[in-house]
Amino acid sequence: MLDKRKFYINGEWIEPSKKNDFEVINPSNEEKFAVISLGTKADVNLAVKVSKEAFESWKETTKEERIKLLENLLSVYKKRFSEMTEAISKEMGAPMDWSSNVQNASGQAHLEDFIIRLKNFKFDEQFDSKSNNQIFYEPIGVCGLITPWNWPINQIALKVIPALATGCTMILKPSEIAPVSAMLFAEMIHEAGFPPGVFNLVNGDGAGVGTFISGHPDIDMVSFTGSTRAGKLITKNAAETIKRVCLELGGKGGNIVFADSYPNAVRDGIKNVMSNSGQSCDAPTRMLVEKSIYERAVSEAVDEANKIKVDIASKKGDHIGPVVSKVQYDKIINLIKDGINEGATLAAGGPEMPNGLNKGYFIKPTIFTDVTNDMQIAKKEIFGPVLSIIPFETEEEAISVTNDTEYGLGNYLQTEDKEKAKRVSKKLRSGIVYINGNSPDSGTPFGGYKQSGNGREGGSWGLEEYLEVKTITGWK
Repeated sequence: MLDKRKFYINGEWIEPSKKNDFEVINPSNEEKFAVISLGTKADVNLAVKVSKEAFESWKETTKEERIKLLENLLSVYKKRFSEMTEAISKEMGAPMDWSSNVQNASGQAHLEDFIIRLKNFKFDEQFDSKSNNQIFYEPIGVCGLITPWNWPINQIALKVIPALATGCTMILKPSEIAPVSAMLFAEMIHEAGFPPGVFNLVNGDGAGVGTFISGHPDIDMVSFTGSTRAGKLITKNAAETIKRVCLELGGKGGNIVFADSYPNAVRDGIKNVMSNSGQSCDAPTRMLVEKSIYERAVSEAVDEANKIKVDIASKKGDHIGPVVSKVQYDKIINLIKDGINEGATLAAGGPEMPNGLNKGYFIKPTIFTDVTNDMQIAKKEIFGPVLSIIPFETEEEAISVTNDTEYGLGNYLQTEDKEKAKRVSKKLRSGIVYINGNSPDSGTPFGGYKQSGNGREGGSWGLEEYLEVKTITGWK
């Protein structure tokens, strides 16, 4: 078993202030494979103290100096890529191919893109050609970064890299359920040569270290990715110190499948939901299908779901792994049972373990049909391989049902009518709309409306989250 009890503070791996062990479980076999320490207020205070001290010199570094260090980090990341793949697979259950080609690759892609964005970013500019006012973008200061377990290195990269790039210092609290990839990333930062105190890592849970971070008077900004419930608590706790809070929270994406959609639209929608074992905040977990093709769509959806294999994460191949923990497993199974009790039709999957598996947190790809938007399975973020299919008659009804949610992270629509696609996408209340399965380009902003959060991650928008804007008059 891996001993990962130490914290990375001020450029060193140090012992926690107090013994408080937490076992990390491999969700494929329910066996512990690592032990970490849950930090205390004293650990957070120390990390913040060194971050604050390091900020005084780090904020004065040039853009070129920071680019060089990030390029060093990219080189180290590529060298240790296979280690990261294995860490992610073990800690959160991603099958090896998915862990490598999608999860791990996302971290490298964000690092590469932020280097490009930083090279092109102007940290000062004249207000306009007739003005003697100069606008400066300055690092906000010490940042508290709290990341989730479902896309561990993806979210770490989306927070740590822009904070480093803009001249901020930071303390990272990864999810205690999936912390090993974050600790490996800390090793990479050390190997890349970043100065002591610029990046610090303290493990812990939300009620402990997360609360200490969000309420700390010397932390200038908190960036959090996780549940809407936790996001509300962080916002309330941060209010006393008037710090900036950037939130990327839950989702309940709608996927509108019009009658004129492309041939594989339904099957692609199923694959999208079930990938990552349904543990993606922008997954299209409500499929709205035009009534004229409803029966065909249901048949295709059930057939596709039944084709999806479920197996342990250490295997290569095209399958989905377990969900991350017993807590998540129980929550998902209970919501599947709620769907049955609410009167939705269980068309595929269900609460039983997949065939051939008797250990691990595995859930069958599950589809409910004849769902109405007021059912719990249509309203709550299930965060597992579960899809609700809802019929609609008109374009207006589809838009109304899709928007009838407290969330607004990602929505989807499928149609070969380009003008209709543009018209509908502009009316959907979400931070991103995916037309016909097209992926966003590198560096585009990601974030939500409503209770899916605030702020944006990625590209130049991601850099701006970590910057204050200063106007200086009489500059010329």
